[in-house]
Amino acid sequence: MPDFTLCVGTAGMSVWFSRDLGQTWERPYTESGLYLEARVWALSSHPARPGQLLAGTDSGVYRWDEGERRWTPLPGPFDHEAVWALAQHPDDPQVIVAGTHPAALWRSDDGGRQWRRLPLELARACVFVGRPRVTQVLFDPTDHDTLWASVEIDAVHRSRDGGQTWERLDRGLVSGDIHGLAVVRSDTATTVFATTNKGLHRSDDGGANWSLQPLDAEWQYTRTIIARADGDHTLFLTNGNGPPGSTGRLLRSTDHGTSWQDVGLPGRTNSTPWCVSSHAADPSLVFAATNLGQLYRSRDGGQHWDKLEREFGEVRSMRMIPS
Repeated sequence: MPDFTLCVGTAGMSVWFSRDLGQTWERPYTESGLYLEARVWALSSHPARPGQLLAGTDSGVYRWDEGERRWTPLPGPFDHEAVWALAQHPDDPQVIVAGTHPAALWRSDDGGRQWRRLPLELARACVFVGRPRVTQVLFDPTDHDTLWASVEIDAVHRSRDGGQTWERLDRGLVSGDIHGLAVVRSDTATTVFATTNKGLHRSDDGGANWSLQPLDAEWQYTRTIIARADGDHTLFLTNGNGPPGSTGRLLRSTDHGTSWQDVGLPGRTNSTPWCVSSHAADPSLVFAATNLGQLYRSRDGGQHWDKLEREFGEVRSMRMIPS
C-alpha cells in the first residue's frame, strides 16, 4: 500500500494532516505560511506533483509542499475573496482554475504566478447565501478542453474551449442551487450528475437537459458526488437533511449511478456527510467526512467503514496525496 497524507480543510482551523491513515493528526502553525485559523474551502492535488497540495482559502490560494512542510501563497486579484473551488488540468498541473465567492472564475497557466478572470457572467445576489459562489470546478475527464462549473445559486455552466466561452445549463433543473458535479462514463454513454438542495439530477445529453433522480430517502439534499479513483463504475454520493443538518447517509452506486445503496456508516452521523476522497494509487482506501467533523475510513473500496476517533469542528474539503 502506498504511503498517503490525508489532508482535511476546515472552516476556521486551517488544514490538518494525517500521515498514518487518520490515526494521528498535525496542524502546522502560522509560521508555516498559512494562518492557523484560516477557513479552507477547497483542496486540489495532481498526480504529476506528489507531495504538493493547493488550498482555496478565505484569503486566496496557497500551495503546500510536503517535503518542506510549508505553505506558499499564490497571490491573485481575488485574494480578498474566498476561494471555494479549485481544479488542475489533468495533463498540466500548471493550469489551475479557481472559483470564488462572490461567484467568478479565474485561470492561471503558470502555476499560480499570474491569473486572469474568465469571461463568465454569474448572478450577483442570492436570497439564501447573499452572494452566489462557485462550489465546484471540473475538467471533463474525456475532453480536457471542456470545463464544468457549479454555482450556488446559479445553475450549471460549461465551457468547451478552456474557459473562453460559456453556456448556462439549467433546463429541467428543479433547483439552481448546485453543490457538486460528476461526469461519469459507461460503455454506452456519458452521464453528468449535479447535486442540489432538492435532490440529485442527471443529464444524458451533455447537460442540455436535466432530470431529477429521486433517492430512496426521507431527505433529498445532496452535496458531493465522486467516482472511485479506479474508474466510473463505483460512485459515492453524500445525502442528508440539510446544511449542516443533524444526520445523513453515504450512498454508493456500483452501476454508474443508476441505483444507490446506503453504505451504513457506523454509529449516528452528527450532520450531513460532506466530503469523500479516493486516490488512484490505492482505490481500496476511501475516506469520508461529515460537515461537522466526523471522519470515516474504508479499506475495501467502500463496502465496509470504520469511524475514526478524531473529529473536527467543521469540515469543508478533503484530499489524499501520496507522501
